Amino acid sequence: MRTSLKSAIITGTLVVSAATLLLPFSTFARDIEITSYIGQVSTSDLVSSQDSSDLVVDDASSYGFAIAWQDSPSGQGQVLFNTASHNFISSSDLQEHSFDVTHLHFNGVTQLKRQNYVTTVSLGLGGTHFKTDNKDEIYPSITMAFGTRYELSQSFAIVTELRGYASYIDDDNQLFCEGTTCHALLEDSLWIEGSISVGFAFKF
Repeated sequence: MRTSLKSAIITGTLVVSAATLLLPFSTFARDIEITSYIGQVSTSDLVSSQDSSDLVVDDASSYGFAIAWQDSPSGQGQVLFNTASHNFISSSDLQEHSFDVTHLHFNGVTQLKRQNYVTTVSLGLGGTHFKTDNKDEIYPSITMAFGTRYELSQSFAIVTELRGYASYIDDDNQLFCEGTTCHALLEDSLWIEGSISVGFAFKF
């Protein structure tokens, strides 16, 4: 049941995102915006499989891009992709291990404009892909962000963003396991991440 729910949420999000992007280009040809991001992301810690102590997951550089369209004078629709690679010291072999976390979300963005300066509030639904040494899993997730953008011209803007992610990982404690050996365990069913980023937006 939980697996079916996860699959339905992720599939629905991807279908809506793809359908929106495949609308006749003339509908929003002058309002397409592409943004590239670079930032820093912090994430939840892991738990030792040996003694249940915390295993610190390091902060990591994140990279992403977004495709957005002007849905109204004060709002955008947006498809956002973001990825980061983290490291931790295993509790079983005391070696460093890495894992990748990649997000794909469909967002609604509210724009609060004051001349060339804009404050943004974003809320989104999508999926999170975890890739470890031995596992690949996708989980449903939500995201929320507060940001600013300074429009240098009608077609170019500098953007900053403070964003949070919450992924429902369904108490899956096999992500970091190889056979009967677990390098780390997940502490609870929510994986929380926070990021700060800066980007450049180009409007066509």
